[in-house]
Amino acid sequence: MQTSLGKQCVAEFIGTFALIFVGVGAIYHNAGLLAIALAHGLTIAVMVSATGGISGGQLNPAVTFGLLVGGQMDVRRSIAYWIAQLAGATVAAFLLLFLFTGQVDPNNQPLPAATIVANGTPTLAPKGITFLQAVIIEAVLTFFLVFVVYGSAVDGRAPKIGGLAIGLTVALDILFGGPFTGAAMNPARVFGPALASGHWGGHLIYWIGPLLGGGLAGLIYGRFLIKQP
Repeated sequence: MQTSLGKQCVAEFIGTFALIFVGVGAIYHNAGLLAIALAHGLTIAVMVSATGGISGGQLNPAVTFGLLVGGQMDVRRSIAYWIAQLAGATVAAFLLLFLFTGQVDPNNQPLPAATIVANGTPTLAPKGITFLQAVIIEAVLTFFLVFVVYGSAVDGRAPKIGGLAIGLTVALDILFGGPFTGAAMNPARVFGPALASGHWGGHLIYWIGPLLGGGLAGLIYGRFLIKQP
């Protein structure tokens, strides 16, 4: 029996909530690039595995868009997923805003919770990256991600390692793109923290780049490379 759309949306909400909750927290603890990459990648790996049988474990509007473009999703379900993903990211960010209230810096000075959440929001490197360069980086990284989603979870020939492969792709993308753009690859990853903290710097980059990359992967894999029924 097919899982209802409501249950699928709950799964997408929870999985996306987890990504933002852990991701912002890892950045707040100044864990270093490798640890931040692993925090995001491991969260995606376990949550995709946990929600894959319910909703497909997309947890990302760009992944949903790539599947829509590739003919794996209809418009109605895609819109419902986008709402659930953005809602999960937003609730996670506002919960972090509450939890971080009262935190202090090493000099025992109070840190505004909104600043902590803003610092956990993917953003451009301070110097040297233009808007166009950032869009291209996000598009290429998201192309890799959605291509792996197709190749490890959607295609009928895919090995049964979807969650692990997708999580590892997120981690390796962050290892490259983190110092340049924060390597969001996911509009929800930026939208929730931005809404909670008021940090909207370069926000369009994290919609344009991921949707372009995800859509292109959907065209290439979903319309050309995928195993036909």
